[in-house]
Amino acid sequence: MPLYTPEPDICHELLGHAPLFASREFADFSQEIGLASLGASDEQITQLVRCYWFSVEFGLCEQDGKRKAYGAGLLSSFGELEYCMTDKPEVREWDPFEAAKQEYPITCYQPIYYSAKSFADAKKKMVEFSNSLQRPFNVRYDPYSCTIEVDSNLEM
Repeated sequence: MPLYTPEPDICHELLGHAPLFASREFADFSQEIGLASLGASDEQITQLVRCYWFSVEFGLCEQDGKRKAYGAGLLSSFGELEYCMTDKPEVREWDPFEAAKQEYPITCYQPIYYSAKSFADAKKKMVEFSNSLQRPFNVRYDPYSCTIEVDSNLEM
């Protein structure tokens, strides 16, 4: 479908995802979602998937007071990119606590988008959400050794 394609494709990956990972702030934000998934329950994974959907795939942000698209699902679909800039969809402030509860359609344009003030602000809010998840252990990424460290609260 020229205006919307539900199938993953190379345009989506190269035009949508690849350029954003060159942004340290975006990469850190995205990594926070991945780290939060370690040790998460199935229900928590569903919540994290929703956060990913409304940010990495269909996220909006503000730049100089203007709405900008950064989600790969938007950047790889000229139809949905045009649509998300109209006043037809509802645009909410990025809040992972709310996004985690919000269901979404996968075969049509999104009726709801979330807009972050910045990637740094999005990450800060995502860290707060991640820290609220009850997991058997906590993790952190060590950028010097490129490893994930598990804290001493590991439940055996």
